[in-house]
Amino acid sequence: MNTPSNMLNMTSEQGNEVFITRHLIRFGDVDPAGIAYFPRIHNYIHESFENLWEEYIGARYYHVIQNERVAFPMAHSDVDFKHPLQFGDRPLVKVTCFKLGRSSLGLRYIFEVNGKVCVDARTTTVCINADSFKSIEIPAAYRSYFQRIMAPLDNDQDSPSSP
Repeated sequence: MNTPSNMLNMTSEQGNEVFITRHLIRFGDVDPAGIAYFPRIHNYIHESFENLWEEYIGARYYHVIQNERVAFPMAHSDVDFKHPLQFGDRPLVKVTCFKLGRSSLGLRYIFEVNGKVCVDARTTTVCINADSFKSIEIPAAYRSYFQRIMAPLDNDQDSPSSP
């Protein structure tokens, strides 16, 4: 495992770390209205997940799956589109952990452009053995990183119907 990069980390209001990454909204990512086509948001979420592994945890997610035979497939996602992402935007994505179970992991992704929240996404993944597809305990070496980015969900953000 590599040493994680501190370059893209910050501290939350609760005093825990927050992993930060960026994306570029490219021409091919937008619909005829000029806004990011909604399925691309799920790609950005997964890219942020992979960036978290490589840049924060210090292990390429591909290698975790291929070499360790540990995977984190998504079991649930909840995405609120608050403001359009447009061609040329470079959203800052703040990643925190809101749930850390024995084998389940809840991550939150907040996409911001110029301080304005555009997307608020919450995903739940399950740690599995990549050969048997059975759930397994999140390895301790990785669990510690998710503990460092723990942040409770805001009450007004718990419900997808919140304005």
